[in-house]
Amino acid sequence: MITWMQRHKKWLVITIWISTIAFVGAGFVGWGSYDYGSKGGAVAVVGDREVTVEEYQREYSSLYDQYARMFGNQFNQEMADKLKLKDAAYKLVIQKNLILSFADELGLDVTDEEIAKQLVQIPAFLKDGKFDKDTYIKVLQQNRTNPTEFEASIKRDILLQKVESLFQIQANEKELENLNKLLFAEDKISIKVLNANNVKVNVTEDELKKYWEENKNSYVSEPTVKLAIEEITVEPKNFSEEELKNHYNSFKTDYTKEDGKLKTFDEAKEDMIQTLSEKATKKEALKKYLKLKKGEENFTKEVEIEESKLAYSQEDLEKIDGSVPGDVLKPFIHDGNYIVVKVLNKGLPKPLSYEQAKEQVSKNYESIALNKALEELSKKELENFSGRSLGYVARDSYSKIPELQPQEALSFLNKLFESTQKQGKVNLGNKIVLYKIEDSKLAQYDKSKNDAVKSTVNKLLNQELINNLIKNLENKYEVQSSISLEE
Repeated sequence: MITWMQRHKKWLVITIWISTIAFVGAGFVGWGSYDYGSKGGAVAVVGDREVTVEEYQREYSSLYDQYARMFGNQFNQEMADKLKLKDAAYKLVIQKNLILSFADELGLDVTDEEIAKQLVQIPAFLKDGKFDKDTYIKVLQQNRTNPTEFEASIKRDILLQKVESLFQIQANEKELENLNKLLFAEDKISIKVLNANNVKVNVTEDELKKYWEENKNSYVSEPTVKLAIEEITVEPKNFSEEELKNHYNSFKTDYTKEDGKLKTFDEAKEDMIQTLSEKATKKEALKKYLKLKKGEENFTKEVEIEESKLAYSQEDLEKIDGSVPGDVLKPFIHDGNYIVVKVLNKGLPKPLSYEQAKEQVSKNYESIALNKALEELSKKELENFSGRSLGYVARDSYSKIPELQPQEALSFLNKLFESTQKQGKVNLGNKIVLYKIEDSKLAQYDKSKNDAVKSTVNKLLNQELINNLIKNLENKYEVQSSISLEE
């Protein structure tokens, strides 16, 4: 997953250069700390435009949310850090401000009426189907922003859209027809799939020890942490009907059904009791935290565990990771209860002995040896190639290759159509596919596929124009940055 995202990171950044207002209802994603220099809340100055910390953080939140929507629960803060999403968000916000500086020079502006038209279309601000000012302000407060900042972000987005509209071009009908035929072209091929059954790999103890000696620094124990833990259980508490009604009237927008409609008082009652109970327990947990921190009370449990096996949230793991022995962390929610943690000790990773690492060493080396054997066999097989004919295949003909898993087959077909060789091989890791292209033909023109082709082509054309515009603007406007990015 990470490999795929790293390969496509630039493409993703470019194609979402205009942010949305999707952060409403999702909140901001924190990222730790950055040194913003001495400009009092500015991370950069682009032309005459100052890029604020809030604008940068909103960009990061929007970008993080889009990745999370694409990849679901597989995406987390660790992946975001590996992808250098902070840097990507920073580059993106700089690109946007280059375009906004260009809009300023062109004399483009956004009226209050245009901003209002955008606001009244946002579902989170509607009450009974109409824009509601009180709901609007409350939702913004819940997302740690205010009308001035939010409407400024709306204005920036509208300006970006206005500049984008200046560079909209459309492919003509003849171009669409030719690209339709080309994108769905077919190759007549023969293939042969080589896998572990086609080779024999004998790994000796001496080979394993030699491989371990050369790579021993890669085989270390996991870091450990010793914690003192106090758990404060959240239990349903008794609240009067009046307290519940007052809470419901103030926070009814927090209680919605799956279809987005607000829950009635009775429908939200159980959720409200849980929410209010958590708030009441949080106060108890903070009192307990202060006593534990001062040493007036003792922790009831101690545990020493590998850091990777701690089951806390990513945010709380980062707090533990950034702490030093002796630190007592403020209460946080875990499995529905509040937890207070004191870091007693941290154990650094230690080199593993050969015996301790042998299982992983053997697994890694066998994989390397298998791939090497398959590569050697593939060279011999290609010299006198004899494969199974698949007939004509297109990029989506994965069902014609039962020897491969669907994802493997799609990967092979994509690489096949990218190749300029009539005969070759595609390495899929534990399998190698040999192929020979016997004939190629353009697809028959299928008008029903025009919409898909048109959307793809127009995006590519317009994206290329925007890319070129940004390159020119980078030379036109000075960028003063207070953040150093990793290359």
